[in-house]
Amino acid sequence: MWTRTKKTGFRIQDSGYTPPQSPLVKGGSKGGYRASCILYLASFLLFTAVAFAEELKLQPLIDEALKNNHDLILSGLKVSTSKYKIPQAGSLPDPMFMFGYQNEGYDRFNYGKSPDAQWMYSASQTFLFPGKLSLKEEMATRDSESLKALYESAKLTTIARIKELYYDLFLTYKNIDLIRDKTALFSRIEDAAIARYSSGMAPQQEVLMAQTEKYMLLEKEEMLKQKLQSIEAMLNTTVGRDVNSPLGRPVEPVYVSYNPSMDELLKMSNSNSPLIKSREKMIASAKTKVNMAEKEYYPDFTIAGSVFERRGEFKDMWSLTTTINIPIFYKTKQKMAVLEAESALSEAKHELEAVKFMLSSNIRDNYSMLRTAEKLMELYKNGLIPKTYQDFELAISGYITGKIEAITVINRLKSLLDFEFLYWGQFTEREKATARLEAITAINQHSASPALQNKIEASVIQGEKEK
Repeated sequence: MWTRTKKTGFRIQDSGYTPPQSPLVKGGSKGGYRASCILYLASFLLFTAVAFAEELKLQPLIDEALKNNHDLILSGLKVSTSKYKIPQAGSLPDPMFMFGYQNEGYDRFNYGKSPDAQWMYSASQTFLFPGKLSLKEEMATRDSESLKALYESAKLTTIARIKELYYDLFLTYKNIDLIRDKTALFSRIEDAAIARYSSGMAPQQEVLMAQTEKYMLLEKEEMLKQKLQSIEAMLNTTVGRDVNSPLGRPVEPVYVSYNPSMDELLKMSNSNSPLIKSREKMIASAKTKVNMAEKEYYPDFTIAGSVFERRGEFKDMWSLTTTINIPIFYKTKQKMAVLEAESALSEAKHELEAVKFMLSSNIRDNYSMLRTAEKLMELYKNGLIPKTYQDFELAISGYITGKIEAITVINRLKSLLDFEFLYWGQFTEREKATARLEAITAINQHSASPALQNKIEASVIQGEKEK
């Protein structure tokens, strides 16, 4: 029979069949028996560090990544920098102050004694045409809001990346568990081959074949351990740790039904995706830039006030002047600026549509992947795995009686291992697809707050009304 366990996922229960004891155990070849024991002990010691690794939980990793991930920190700093630009954009140019001394003739400089000499003091302030200043501030605000939305998108992407690496790490540990579990079954085949060889019913080649398969499992286990190191390095880098920081064994993910339909996911993406919000803010900023470019047809002006402190019998003077720039080259300057802004607006609109199309495509791909994984998991769990194990039990019984060749038994056991690999591979792919869908829709279905759940429900209800 085939059951599920917490540690390894699947376990083969005793079917009532007890293989005959190997002649090696009975005292035949002590050297072979000793070698076999050493092999088992070595395998056990090699796996000890893996089997008893410290428990690694997902949420603390996510929390740490949101604080320490270098790309997120950089993105957050860009948002802070953009906020400082807003009050600058809404401020007038600095006023100008001028002072000087004027004397008649270069050859008659006599400081303080020339009757027509004078001190000059002047202050000026440039004013933009009404509406320009508020438009500049609005552009800076929209740009900052766009960067903030991109920061939120980066957070979701980072979370999804952490989850994917976490599930890859889990799968690697799980595959190592499966290999250890199947080593015992290969030992049954080896014992049966040794028994048949000792009684002259089978060639030594069958014993070597069974032993080779066991060594190949050890080889695969070592390759998986190497893969563990690679995944751990990538996970540490994403979290913001040193690549060599120790990590524990991931907790087995809990299977949670994924209920939203594809139409619901598409609606939630359009409503919640930070990427879409960022592009919408960029469109708003582009519209403001068009208005600003049109405002440049109108002149700015500078107001200046001056005081002249004169000497002798001459009275002091003052003046008030206004300077206006005249946009006479509007065909090559202002008009082109308007066309440039309108082109940028059109570009921003097309970028929004491209992002929506990309997200829609990603939702469809990941949703299809999720549902396909669920179907395959059901097929492996309730069909192929238990049936393959039954075939293996029948095959090894037939091999003991001489009705089936050793290669058939080995192939059926390898098929059983492959199907279990495939089951957990699909389990992992389902979890990774779920993580990507959560990043796209900006909603975590597994741990959403009540307020967020209400938002999800409202989105679904609105979608039904629109239908």
